[in-house]
Amino acid sequence: MEEEKVLLASPKRYYIGTIGCQMNVADSQRLASELENLGYQPTDQAEAADVIVLNTCVVRQRVEDKVYGRLESLSHLKERKPEAVIGLMGCLVGVKNPSPLQRRFPFVDVFMPPSEPKLLLEFLKTREFDLTAQQLERQELKRRYQLQDNEFILPINEVGKLVSAYVPIIYGCNHVCTFCIIPYRRGRERSSPMGEIVAEVRSLAIQGVKEVTLLGQIVDRYGYDVLEGSDLADLLRAIHDIEGVIRIRFLTSHPSYMADKLLDTVAELPKVCEHIEVPIQAGDDNVLLRMKRGYTVDDYRALIARIREKIPGVSIATDIIVGFPSETEEQFMNTYDLLKELKFDVVHVAKFSPRPNTVAARWPDDVSPEEKARRRKLLDDLQAEIAGQINAQLLGQTVEVLVEAQHKGKWKGRTRTNKLVFFEDKRDQLGKLVNVRITWTGPWSMQGEVAQ
Repeated sequence: MEEEKVLLASPKRYYIGTIGCQMNVADSQRLASELENLGYQPTDQAEAADVIVLNTCVVRQRVEDKVYGRLESLSHLKERKPEAVIGLMGCLVGVKNPSPLQRRFPFVDVFMPPSEPKLLLEFLKTREFDLTAQQLERQELKRRYQLQDNEFILPINEVGKLVSAYVPIIYGCNHVCTFCIIPYRRGRERSSPMGEIVAEVRSLAIQGVKEVTLLGQIVDRYGYDVLEGSDLADLLRAIHDIEGVIRIRFLTSHPSYMADKLLDTVAELPKVCEHIEVPIQAGDDNVLLRMKRGYTVDDYRALIARIREKIPGVSIATDIIVGFPSETEEQFMNTYDLLKELKFDVVHVAKFSPRPNTVAARWPDDVSPEEKARRRKLLDDLQAEIAGQINAQLLGQTVEVLVEAQHKGKWKGRTRTNKLVFFEDKRDQLGKLVNVRITWTGPWSMQGEVAQ
């Protein structure tokens, strides 16, 4: 009995550090749930953990450098605490042989490809220990929500509290843009079966999630790898019928695969939000050709016009890379002029950095860091002006906000068009749809008050 009391008072703990995209966030969330199923409890301090996982991204050199910095600190932690289990997961590991990483980071116990935590779980199952308070709490939640272990997607501290969740539906990428490392690290496209996705979304809804965002490197290509398989539009219809889910989003799209069937489905289904993320990457045909994107600027113009025609009131986000190899000032200004013309709600601007094994990495990185920074600032300043003008049109209007969290004494949520809104209210509004009258607007967020 004494030994059991000690075990319950000193549970095994896990820490997951996540660097990167929404896909990594979803992967970490599911890994956390699996670790809790083994009896581990979360901690926000790596030093206090028995299992430490770093979920990595290498899409930009700056991000990869951050990963290496975190690994350096973990090596020192392993020296001080050799019994700790350290796992490395994500795009740094990739889908190929991890031997070079194993030689470089010998202190890492388990190397996991993106979205594949099984190696760590199998490693930990060999280290059996008695039932912990975490497992007891999890069993109670399973009874309450009537879930099996494989249906328990969220960590315990997020059950009933997480309003919006990411759901990967297609892994990897077949497109092989000349600048992108994702196909080399996440492998070829693999669509999850529709039944599994629907079951996962239904489970998330039971656990309190109100909004799901379907994820894919090119999410529009869902089902392309399955002979006579269902596509993204079919999947949206299947998810739309799930009780408890009140909003559905998806990202990221590709201009070449946004079919009219998908746009018509977004326009038709009330739960699917009027927000599209469709990167162009550059506003010059020669740069797009070197990027191997597969469309022209005029193709993209026509797509944006079609989206706006089919989905009234839609907000559109795009991505831009500045300083691509051999990009001239004239070519950059073509991008600047296109953004000025099309007036997006959101523009994510990144400076080009060569990624190993990509075609673009073989070319001279001939735009200086100072010039890349100048071009990025020009686009950021332009977009701040455009977004400010778009959001200012909502001043005095009432918008529907799904409340996601509290932030500095205010409730924080998003509109259907993905605009961030803050407002004050003494009532518990978490997870609720609230009508908010906008009293202040800026380019990146808005303030409001509960509409009477």
